[in-house]
Amino acid sequence: MKLGIISDIHGDYAALETALDRLDNFHHVDRIVCAGDLVGRGPQPDEVVTCIRERDIVTVRGNHDEWFYNLSDDNTAFLKSLPLDWQGDFDGQSVYMCHGKPGNNIWGLYRDHLSNTLLSMMLDSLSADVLITGHTHMPMYVQVDRGCLINPGSLYQFKNTRSSSHTYGVLHLPDAAFALYDLAMSPDQVVPCET
Repeated sequence: MKLGIISDIHGDYAALETALDRLDNFHHVDRIVCAGDLVGRGPQPDEVVTCIRERDIVTVRGNHDEWFYNLSDDNTAFLKSLPLDWQGDFDGQSVYMCHGKPGNNIWGLYRDHLSNTLLSMMLDSLSADVLITGHTHMPMYVQVDRGCLINPGSLYQFKNTRSSSHTYGVLHLPDAAFALYDLAMSPDQVVPCET
């Protein structure tokens, strides 16, 4: 099974369209999930939320999704309904997704603060094989004996003081192999990811 992973769209509908087109028509993923922050900063938040909602993409609530930025009533209700954390099974693997850290969409997970032992303990306490996060806008893939942590980076691509990676990922299950792709590059070119 191939799972497409996106995060931190921040109202950048053009980037979302490109990523979804690639995931559907080039990578041929079976499902797509989103680690939050659909809105904030970008010019087309309503279009982004409508697309995610209408495609029924499993999504968690990012910190920017706590505010509604003059969205339509349906899209406001959708953001309000998003869970802080989500857990489900794909191809026999338990996947846990949150925006920042489990139970918190404000604080992110960074590699220099995360030992392999801590990640193993975290996965064990969540009864998860895969932990998907976003928020930091920095791609990361860390594999330990218990499972793996994935952050696909951010889709958004406009000028801002905060860095953005312009990336999305594809997770192959059940072996948990992960590939990262840059929206500014060819969709067949895998880019390096912090490990």
